[in-house]
Amino acid sequence: MSLALDTLSTSMFLRGLNVLSGLVDRAVESGLDEAVLMEARLAPDMRPFPDQIRMASFSARSCIARLTDQPWPKTDDTEASLADLKATVALSIAFVEGVEAASFAGGGTRRIELRFPGVELNFEGQGYLTSFALPNFYFHLSMAYAILRNAGVPLGKRDYLGQLELA
Repeated sequence: MSLALDTLSTSMFLRGLNVLSGLVDRAVESGLDEAVLMEARLAPDMRPFPDQIRMASFSARSCIARLTDQPWPKTDDTEASLADLKATVALSIAFVEGVEAASFAGGGTRRIELRFPGVELNFEGQGYLTSFALPNFYFHLSMAYAILRNAGVPLGKRDYLGQLELA
């Protein structure tokens, strides 16, 4: 069975974004010091919790936009509270949900170039989605989960897995 690019990308990103939203909710419910959570990280050289949320959210928005050849909603990356992070995730969910399936036409073979200091990556859309965008998205989602768990937010595997698609 093959999955269409639109179905694969939107379903995976929406599932993960909803998990992110739930993680932020659990952080709020935990009653832990919000300032501490906003600085929490697993290692000194690691980006803190808010950056994990920002990067996962950006990964989803930018991937969908690149695959559909359209602009994505930008944020200023200055979220200073859990409520701000929740709003960034909500913006990402709304954007992904709002992209029509027909917009993905040609996305699997669309040329996608990424430039970082010292490296340039060139993809076709499908390879970009499967070898870069989704792994990067789930990396940051995993780190957000792990940071909260390490900080004492009561989370379990089900919080990470999110809504299961059962027969």
